[in-house]
Amino acid sequence: MDIATLLGIFGGLALIVGSIAIGSPLSSFINLPGIFIVFGGTIAATLIMQKLPIVLGSLKIAANAFFDRSEHPKQLIVQIIDLSGKARKGGLLALENVKIKNAFLARGVMMVVDGIDPAEITNTLKIEIDSLLQRHETGHRVFKFMGATSPAMGMIGTLIGLVQMLRSLNDPASIGPAMAVALLTTFYGAVLAFLIFNPIAEKLEDRTRDEEILLHIIVSGIDGITRGTNQSILEDKLISFLSPKSRNKK
Repeated sequence: MDIATLLGIFGGLALIVGSIAIGSPLSSFINLPGIFIVFGGTIAATLIMQKLPIVLGSLKIAANAFFDRSEHPKQLIVQIIDLSGKARKGGLLALENVKIKNAFLARGVMMVVDGIDPAEITNTLKIEIDSLLQRHETGHRVFKFMGATSPAMGMIGTLIGLVQMLRSLNDPASIGPAMAVALLTTFYGAVLAFLIFNPIAEKLEDRTRDEEILLHIIVSGIDGITRGTNQSILEDKLISFLSPKSRNKK
């Protein structure tokens, strides 16, 4: 569980709600037409932009912003070096029955055991990385689009509210509700964009970069195992993927 994401979202919403409650009743900031325009309009525009399966898949990818399931790079490197040691002592077939939790690493080890050419293994794994990054990038684009669209939908709601207000200037009782739609839709759009959609898109991009580093560590590790690279040399090579600060973490 990523506590920072939860604290950011719920903390931000709490501050907004608290600020509203101090000066006025919360009910004054609830406007169903404005909600329909911003929420419904943003979802409708997103469905126009992408296919339904992609949009639904993006919601699943969004879970990565709340849950950090990735391994620590140092732990992964230790595991790869251990596999390298077993392969150097007992041959590549010694890795056949080794239990490996990481699916990508397990796939690479199975190709090694099957005797596939090292260059072919590396090429196959890199294709998988490119495919994964492309899927993640599609999810990022969906949230970036929603972050850009929700304020625009808020502006559309504002224009609708202003038109309604101008058409009813001779009826003072209807000016208030029309003005509420005009202002609250802008409010809803801004909150969605800058507290939800855009931050989640940025967090997902960070998660993808971290995962990409792990995958490239695995590719280099598998290549070192198949070529029988000295364990110390292989470890130094894999650690070079990490930042100086991360290299000292356990």
